Amino acid sequence: MTWGAWGKQFSQKEMETIIHHCMANGITTFDHADIYGAYTTEKEFGTAFKDSGINRDDIQLISKCGIQYVCDNRTNEVKHYNYSKDYIIWSVEESLRHLHTDYLDLLLLHRPSPLMVAEDIAEAITILKKAGKIRDFGVSNFTPSQMEMIGLRIDIDVNQLEFSLTSHSAMHDGTLDYMKTCGIKPMSWSPLGTVFKNDNEQTRRIHKQLGVFMEKYNATEDQLLLAWILKHPSGIHPVVGTTNKKRLTQAVDATKISLDLEDWFAVLVASQGHKVP
Repeated sequence: MTWGAWGKQFSQKEMETIIHHCMANGITTFDHADIYGAYTTEKEFGTAFKDSGINRDDIQLISKCGIQYVCDNRTNEVKHYNYSKDYIIWSVEESLRHLHTDYLDLLLLHRPSPLMVAEDIAEAITILKKAGKIRDFGVSNFTPSQMEMIGLRIDIDVNQLEFSLTSHSAMHDGTLDYMKTCGIKPMSWSPLGTVFKNDNEQTRRIHKQLGVFMEKYNATEDQLLLAWILKHPSGIHPVVGTTNKKRLTQAVDATKISLDLEDWFAVLVASQGHKVP
């Protein structure tokens, strides 16, 4: 999301460089959405990928559709959602064209719409799968009841949701429990939460507790935050948003950290500001 107009505004050469850096460090999955950069970033990434020399089979491409964003590149007059059969198919075909690929490894519905019709969605996904244009299907920011409504008509492989030390309601409200029960893989966007964005009592408690563990685990704060997520038994896959090469490499190394049980709860207590019930 932050590679293009909504962030670093990388040139094509810079995008190629960071793609190669990711690949060299074992990061092979790239998470997109049609709206990123006001409908421009997929195309910019696709051009960089096409010229990168990387084999398509060596990477995984994710995209999302559904949000109708108000910007110069669309005629939308109000932000809304569109999950009609024809629109989903058209959106995927646009993403494929922009990304210079024949298929998406994963398509996600970006956010739930109060007007979505599960049967229409299932029909679109069935058509796209049969045509080989998508391999897996998922949702993003969906509740258990919304996943169940869609999942009764078409299998859901993934739900990408907000999850971090400072935003962890999904492990208390039944969302992650439902996903584990149904075999739906969780992905977490904004996995570092607000720890480095806000300066308040909560983040100061977190920094203090992480500071205690940095030497014990020989790790940075952001690595410990990722390790905290990775310990959850639902098997959460963090979507790392940084464009900093060093931090990308550190994020990979976070997968080698296994927090002790009491240390995991100590970090949770620092976030909550009180002991567990």
